[in-house]
Amino acid sequence: MIIYKDIITDDEIISDSYDLKEVDGIVYEADCAMITEGAVHVDTGANASAEEAEEGVEDTEVKVNNIVHSFRLQSTSFDKKGYLSYLKGYMKAVKAALQEKGASPETITAFEKGAQTYVKEKLLPNFKDFEFYTGESMNPDGMIVLLNYREDGVTPYVIVWKHGLTEMKV
Repeated sequence: MIIYKDIITDDEIISDSYDLKEVDGIVYEADCAMITEGAVHVDTGANASAEEAEEGVEDTEVKVNNIVHSFRLQSTSFDKKGYLSYLKGYMKAVKAALQEKGASPETITAFEKGAQTYVKEKLLPNFKDFEFYTGESMNPDGMIVLLNYREDGVTPYVIVWKHGLTEMKV
């Protein structure tokens, strides 16, 4: 299994156990599922006393997004201007990290042009539809994972920047 980590913060973002689809050579998309967490019932075998009120702990089921939950992503929010400001700094940081790791000039140019096109054509026109998540460390300089819903309006999916990830084999 490969776990993909944020190139800047080292937060775990996603893994190849999810069906990653490369889009335009610039991002990965992965469909998510809503799963139920909680409501664990533990039977101690003891009988409740008829005289005492049952000493129970409130334990409720909660629906969570499997990727957000698995990688402990933290919800955050942006307006369009704030996101573009963040993205400008993030792209510079990714470019510097790629240069530091010895990426070819062609790779860096493809990343810069591809990211600009992706933002203009796919992100900005649908900006209001996205939810934003930061990595577990909540480092404001790290990758912001985008969450949206497929055309069916039911299936959630995440978008992560391909060049902002490093691979860790497990």
